[in-house]
Amino acid sequence: MAPLSERMRPTALEDLAGQQHLVGKESILRTAIENSNIPSMIFWGPPGSGKTTIANIIAHTLNVPFHQLSAISSGVKDVREVIETAKQEHNAILFIDEIHRFNKGQQDALLGAVEKGIITLIGATTENPSFEVISALLSRCQVYVLKPLDENDLVHLLQNAIEKDEVLKKYKIDLKETTALINISGGDARKLLNLLELVVTSSGKKEIIVTNDLVMNVAQKRIALYDKQGEQHYDIISAFIKSLRGSDPNAAVYWLARMIEGGEDVKFIARRMLILASEDIGNANPNALLLANATFDAVNKIGWPESQLILSQCAIYLASSAKSNAATVAIGVASSAVKQHGDLSVPLHIRNAPTRLMKDLDYGKDYKYSHSYEGNFEDQEYLPKEISGTKFFEPGKNPREEELRKYLKSKWKDKYDY
Repeated sequence: MAPLSERMRPTALEDLAGQQHLVGKESILRTAIENSNIPSMIFWGPPGSGKTTIANIIAHTLNVPFHQLSAISSGVKDVREVIETAKQEHNAILFIDEIHRFNKGQQDALLGAVEKGIITLIGATTENPSFEVISALLSRCQVYVLKPLDENDLVHLLQNAIEKDEVLKKYKIDLKETTALINISGGDARKLLNLLELVVTSSGKKEIIVTNDLVMNVAQKRIALYDKQGEQHYDIISAFIKSLRGSDPNAAVYWLARMIEGGEDVKFIARRMLILASEDIGNANPNALLLANATFDAVNKIGWPESQLILSQCAIYLASSAKSNAATVAIGVASSAVKQHGDLSVPLHIRNAPTRLMKDLDYGKDYKYSHSYEGNFEDQEYLPKEISGTKFFEPGKNPREEELRKYLKSKWKDKYDY
């Protein structure tokens, strides 16, 4: 029997949870589907957000030939076989799950068929397609970003399954608490529904009260094998990142080993460490970003198995480094200010003045060139007047950023509270 997530997979846009920005009334994707004029596209979003479901809905709605491949288990031969079949069909769709796992050669094999319209390609990825899909293929596809499902969407999915699924209808289910189901699933609809089914069917009873304690007890009894195709992929990378952030090199190396033994994509691991080097270490230790970037370059050149040595070195360094999220917080606060205040005018004295007219309008007038002053600094306004004096960057409590604080305080003691 198919798992609950498959049994409850929607076949119409009206039944899809979330993603209203894509499939809601008069949205761009819904309009394309209704007009039977869909482009090749890439769905980019977190696991369980509906990428595969939308692809199936499109094929079902348009009633066209639908071919599905997984980039994990398929190669160029499989792609070419589908393309040959599609030549005899009309408006065939090729859906490739985890398309970011296709190498350049495999992606190149798709180009001609997409360009000639032999197939309409729908790719699904949890990774940024800008990094993982070759530019020639990406330029021929629309990229649609799927959002994580919110709590209301997830609770609705649970209740809908309890009311409509033929297997669950055999049980009397009281959905008393949902926090553990939602937290363990991490917003993944597929994982959520399958966990609900596991909780219900493993109870041995026909009447079940679903509580957080019951869910936690069932979940903790599951065998925790690493599966790069399934939910453990996301759980273990989460454990790895949190170990790095928490300055525990021992735990970090353990979770790294779990991924290595599971055959994880080396670039996936290296990219996560590169992000963490800025997000969680930042200017507390700028060398962390340099080492993480060098690691990313090195593992791309070397591959398995030798890359495990480089990954281990980098993971230990990142875990053992001083931590700061000051840069992460700063850009978040600045982005909020942009959304709150809109497009504030650039002060005239720091505008560019490449033409005579701009100079006549006082563009660049009274700008003070910092290097012409003592200490390569002169106090002048760089922010729009409406937010003058707003401090976005707060140095972290670590030796290196305390030095930054001391420097900034010496320059801006009358303007920013450092």
